[in-house]
Amino acid sequence: QVQLVESGGGLVQTGGSLTLSCAATRRTFSGYVMAWFRQAPGKPREFVASISWSGSSTDYADSVKGRFTISRNSARMTVYLQMASLKPEDTAVYYCNTRDPRYRAPWGQGTQVTVSS
Repeated sequence: QVQLVESGGGLVQTGGSLTLSCAATRRTFSGYVMAWFRQAPGKPREFVASISWSGSSTDYADSVKGRFTISRNSARMTVYLQMASLKPEDTAVYYCNTRDPRYRAPWGQGTQVTVSS
């Protein structure tokens, strides 16, 4: 079964930067639109950004446009999320998975991002 392993989270100050990584254990997802999601305490999981299988098309939630950049390295089965100008409201556990829920793998443990004010 495919596993998705997120990493790269941490504690940063407002305005800081982090780069998250999502590694797939199999190449199964190389043909799918991949996405990052996040879940803050007491809130539902929300979409953050997605990238097409070729990497040529990206989409972002309005709340992160201009600050976050999604990319992928299909050869390494890895999806990245570069986050800049971080705000306290970006604090959440970040997950990756396919954007289309029909093709989702089991959710990983995610990686915690905490932005201090």
